[in-house]
Amino acid sequence: MSLDVSQGPRYPDAEGAPKAYDEAYFERWYRGPDAPKGEGELARTVAMAVAAAESLLNREIRTVLDVGAGEGRWQPLLKALRPGVRYIGIEPSEYARARFGDARNLREGRFADLDVHAFEEPFDLVVCADVMHYLPDEELWGGIDELADLVGGAAFLELFTAEDDVEGDMDGFIARPAAWYRDLFASVGLVPLGLQLWTHRDLAEDLDAMERVRGPALD
Repeated sequence: MSLDVSQGPRYPDAEGAPKAYDEAYFERWYRGPDAPKGEGELARTVAMAVAAAESLLNREIRTVLDVGAGEGRWQPLLKALRPGVRYIGIEPSEYARARFGDARNLREGRFADLDVHAFEEPFDLVVCADVMHYLPDEELWGGIDELADLVGGAAFLELFTAEDDVEGDMDGFIARPAAWYRDLFASVGLVPLGLQLWTHRDLAEDLDAMERVRGPALD
């Protein structure tokens, strides 16, 4: 399925030159004093996402897809929790892939081009963290339906909105309302679970009413 970018309201894209996701960028925002999330907080986030996916699936996770993976920081943390997990990171940064591609299984790709990878099966856990609020409308509409189809358990879709007190990298940040993202996700069958976690409509049918956030009807 391909969605038309005319659906839903549009918000101005960030102006200026494209951002360089190079070594200096990752050193500043991942490891420098400006980094908004330390290793301890990230480890707790990974553990939460894994627990949610395994609760939905009633088994340990086996596969993880990380879209906009950056340096693949989730990979070693996931391996520590589940040594046998198969992790795939999709990342456009040449620097990140050159440095961590082999060790952390990072593949070249953009959010809008998920369909070119032709994944045969959905993933137990899909991650897209700190990515969507930097993407223009066309990129989001171009990839969101494919991302939803790849959710075979839980999805951790971390993003920030116009209602949030955002800290960190504001270069290129697009301040869309939370309702805009909720409508976008609902349009491709994603059901909210809270704490930036989502699942696919097909899986949500088996959940009790109090196990999901009140949202669109499932039928």
